[in-house]
Amino acid sequence: MFERLREAINAALDAATGPADSREILSGMRDAVIEARAAVEAMRQGVSKTEKQLVVERRHLTDVERRGRLASEIDDAETVDVANRFTAKHRERVAVLEDKLEAQRAELQLAERELEDMKGQLKTAAGKGNVDKAWREIEAAGGVRPETDVGDELLQSQLDRAAREAEAEARLEALKKKMGR
Repeated sequence: MFERLREAINAALDAATGPADSREILSGMRDAVIEARAAVEAMRQGVSKTEKQLVVERRHLTDVERRGRLASEIDDAETVDVANRFTAKHRERVAVLEDKLEAQRAELQLAERELEDMKGQLKTAAGKGNVDKAWREIEAAGGVRPETDVGDELLQSQLDRAAREAEAEARLEALKKKMGR
């Protein structure tokens, strides 16, 4: 059920190329979680509906079995035969509804676990988005993010150049002294 939602989240994450995409990714993930919550709620309602159907069908089975016993007590073979057919029909319905309910409950548990997993992924992604947002705010205030600081690279190259020039000057002075100038 959630495969389509999970694929959408994974596709969005794979397609991400930068901070601008993170908002779109988070939005898509939030939409997927909302859709998953709605699906889980629909499953819960389906379980509840099946439980109610099972209660009604069990009541019908009890009634038909009682009528069959009453008919056998008064030796009404035709009514006993009808009651036996209805008893078999209602037993089969009860069995089918029990199987259906068990499958729905298992599917609901799986969906709830997947929803919790999706919510965890969203929380993690939102946390990463908050880090990106914080760096954007720092950059907007004049700060610099180390991995994107062009000025830092420029400063480092200027320092390297100054060090090379100082070394060249020192060698030149040493050469001048050697030659006696």
